[in-house]
Amino acid sequence: MSQAYDYDLFVIGGGSGGVRGARRAAILGKRVAIAEEYRFGGTCVIRGCVPKKLLVYASQFPESFEDAAAYGWTVGETSFDWPTLIANKDREIARLESIYQTNLAKAGVELFPTRAVLEGPHEIRLVDHGRRVTAETILVAVGGRASRHPSLPGAEHCITSNEAFHLKEMPRSVVILGGGYIAVEFANIFLGLGAKVTLVYRGKEILQGFDDDLRHELHQAMAQKGMEIRCEEAIERVTRGDGGRLAAHLLGGDVIEADQVMLAIGRQANTENLGCEAAGIALDERGAVKVDDYSRTSVPHIFAVGDVTHRVQLTPVAIHEAMCFVETAFRDNPTKPDFETIPTAVFSQPEIGAVGLTEAAAAKLLPEVEVYRARFRPMRQTLTARSEPMVMKLVVDGASRRVVGAHVLGPDAGEMGQLLGIAVKARLTKEDFDRTMAVHPTAAEELVTMYEPSYRLRNGARVEG
Repeated sequence: MSQAYDYDLFVIGGGSGGVRGARRAAILGKRVAIAEEYRFGGTCVIRGCVPKKLLVYASQFPESFEDAAAYGWTVGETSFDWPTLIANKDREIARLESIYQTNLAKAGVELFPTRAVLEGPHEIRLVDHGRRVTAETILVAVGGRASRHPSLPGAEHCITSNEAFHLKEMPRSVVILGGGYIAVEFANIFLGLGAKVTLVYRGKEILQGFDDDLRHELHQAMAQKGMEIRCEEAIERVTRGDGGRLAAHLLGGDVIEADQVMLAIGRQANTENLGCEAAGIALDERGAVKVDDYSRTSVPHIFAVGDVTHRVQLTPVAIHEAMCFVETAFRDNPTKPDFETIPTAVFSQPEIGAVGLTEAAAAKLLPEVEVYRARFRPMRQTLTARSEPMVMKLVVDGASRRVVGAHVLGPDAGEMGQLLGIAVKARLTKEDFDRTMAVHPTAAEELVTMYEPSYRLRNGARVEG
């Protein structure tokens, strides 16, 4: 690398993608620096996946206490303390942030806890430090943030997922606007912790993009637990009363009072005032950084990974993109990120694990599809009064016999989704599933014991048998 620059690589953004890119480049012996204006770890570690999963765990205990009696346990009086949960969560997040910083330093990366702004194609201004540095290669990994819905009257009274992690007290009632996985997960968290929850979504059914069977079954399970779900509805405005409580005024005319109104309506790239124009970086109509198949921006030596590109907004994807970036930029091995067949999970209650094509998507792409579907009561509930169904579904290409989609709703579905991701990614056939011995008694054994299709699809039309 040229000594004409202060660094071989400068990374803007200390989230999962930026940290991985910085570390890998430094391990290769490059002179690397990274700037982060908030906290190292990014959305996932600081105010996303990790703290959310901790809150999910907390919200599951009431059902565990209820079910314990059926197994012979006597559970005494229980109570929940929100400040204790938040304090313990904050302690764990601080621990993880420290690990991120330590690992960067060990790799030889120079850390700048400041906002960094592009001043030109090779120049970066460190805002809090009052200095400018140069780099031969730049990686933009500034991520995204929850949309604040500025066009909504009263949006200033609302919270997003960011503030939900730091509320001083547990809300007794919450209205959540949105129907994606963030909205659904927080709706289940607050419901499990004892709040009255209303979910408002403009679409016909929650979780657009997931398999329709799982969407419907989860909707019914959430409603059975006492959640009010208002699909094909929207919030017109939000007002605050004299007592501090909020009122969500729906387009249909209803008014719902609540302690908190949460907006979960998507995310936007953090490119405002970043200096993209000064550097020559092209943005799309939504403000995301445009990149080619190798994560290269319109400026050849500037790359971008993660949520700032609006490709696939998932933490493991950002990490994968960063690994490919290092191969491309520093190892003379141009590598495209592989976005095909990405497993994912929704940590709702019950949770979802999924990978590959939904039934609807397969019906549009493939002339003949076989659908294998099992719906049953999970064994862990058989002694209890709980009756939430578990659903497992395999979508098979009738021509190649490949399992092109796998979808699970129920306990530990996220864990199954990761393992199913390997099988679907490896292009295994239904016969490979059939000849795999079952692990008994488990719920997952259904995945290898569904021998006959529940129904078929020919040219998009359903054929029974």
